[in-house]
Amino acid sequence: MLKASAGQPEPRSGQPYPEPTKPRWIHLRDEGRSSRMTSGGKDRHQRHFVTLFRELRDDRGLSYRELERPTLATRGWISNVAAGTRWPGRDWAERADQVLHASGSLVLAWDRANSEREESARQRKLLIATEQESAAIIAAAANPDAVDVDTLSESVASLSIAYLHQPAEPMLRRATDIRKESLRRLAEGAVRPHELRDLTLAAGRASGVLIYAALDLGHPEIAATHARAAWHLAESANDNELRAWVRGTESLLARFKKNYGLADDLAQDGLKYAGAGTSTIRLLCGAAQCAANLNNSTRAQDLLDKALSLRDKAASDSVNGLYSFSYAKQLYYGGSSLMWLDDPQALKRADRDAGDAISLWEHEGDEFRSLDDEALAHVYQATARIKLGKIDGAMQVLRPVINLPEERQISWIRRRISEVGDLLGGERFKGSVIAADARDELRSLA
Repeated sequence: MLKASAGQPEPRSGQPYPEPTKPRWIHLRDEGRSSRMTSGGKDRHQRHFVTLFRELRDDRGLSYRELERPTLATRGWISNVAAGTRWPGRDWAERADQVLHASGSLVLAWDRANSEREESARQRKLLIATEQESAAIIAAAANPDAVDVDTLSESVASLSIAYLHQPAEPMLRRATDIRKESLRRLAEGAVRPHELRDLTLAAGRASGVLIYAALDLGHPEIAATHARAAWHLAESANDNELRAWVRGTESLLARFKKNYGLADDLAQDGLKYAGAGTSTIRLLCGAAQCAANLNNSTRAQDLLDKALSLRDKAASDSVNGLYSFSYAKQLYYGGSSLMWLDDPQALKRADRDAGDAISLWEHEGDEFRSLDDEALAHVYQATARIKLGKIDGAMQVLRPVINLPEERQISWIRRRISEVGDLLGGERFKGSVIAADARDELRSLA
């Protein structure tokens, strides 16, 4: 498993942390970029990049596993790059160029291919805009029941992915519309018998989106109500995958309220329903957060290690986005768990795991990349660094989060930033000018 250096390198003694470049995730919600390669006839440079990478790897005799650590990517992700189904970021191309001793040729190929992709993206954006206009005209003229259950299910799946990149409020409206239509059909019997389960699942997953939207907008009690509704719908559909997900999300809500005993009980109950996908990993990581908050360092790290051992065995989930648990998210949970401890080794692991999560998300696909979690990973890495006494290094990784636009400052971010301020105001840093300056800088999110 990946245990490479974090996104911000440790400085040598007496040297400041380097000034970081502005992360791309700050404005990514407005870019509408796709991480998939184009499939038309205008992808010559992209195909050349893929071919060159495969040839270099073959020449050097390196396996995908051997490329994991030095390039900060999983072997499955690297194999997708080699297959041409995933497009990496330039930072990954630079690391791969160095590992493969390509003397800059791989980076040059990436630059040419990316210019080609950007031109294709501009064309796609125009096409999508006109397609949406036509779809709106068609929808307005159509009978609501003309939209079949498969389309509703696909809409929920798309919404689950879109939520990772869009502000909570518009996602709340879309999820409400989908669930309302699903429940209307269930109530009126406007569904074929063989579609009943799929329609119930669509309503349950739409409720799941509403949980996250309510929590991100600062209403945990409403989120809890949505969670109870999602559980009942999971029961009605008799779907263990959704049951396990709901229990994991209820555990998250309990952790938000700092009720770690209840949160652990919910995670343990969820494990009864977890199947071949990533549910078990998510629940174990949630239990690790509980253990860390209860100051049980050994159990927290054991649970995280157990979750890591299961990563390679996990099958695909039925729905991605909110309903999946990527490797980057798993590392993020490592950072968000161990940052609570006072054990220096655990704190160093928290710093490393949060940094690795940030690096992975830099080139993660849309179906797995959560911009809010990516921002929070910066906060968790900073928290670990402050507890290690590295205030300057903490502020380096925090500044991009402090500068987020207001609509991106979800309740989780504000809460965790406030906790960072409490740390800086503690007895340990009493009389520290550096800590006082850092607290002043954080007041904009208080």
